Amino acid sequence: MLKPKSPKQMDEQDGKKGLNSYAYYSGLGFQMIAVIGVFTFIGYKIDEAKSSATPLFTAFFSLAGVFASLYLVIRSVKKNKS
Repeated sequence: MLKPKSPKQMDEQDGKKGLNSYAYYSGLGFQMIAVIGVFTFIGYKIDEAKSSATPLFTAFFSLAGVFASLYLVIRSVKKNKS
């Protein structure tokens, strides 16, 4: 037979759940930074190779990186909530 949990046990379980949630969402933030950084670096290298006066590829790829990272975060959060 299951024994009801004491308030202390419930607080400990909620604390661990909060810490796991904090770590998960912090990881998503670092993932966003990495994706945006990689896309921006690719755009920078293309601009550098073409010796262009305006950094159009850097701007385009950094914006694409923002959209890609937002897509990944939204997909991860939906998957985690299900």
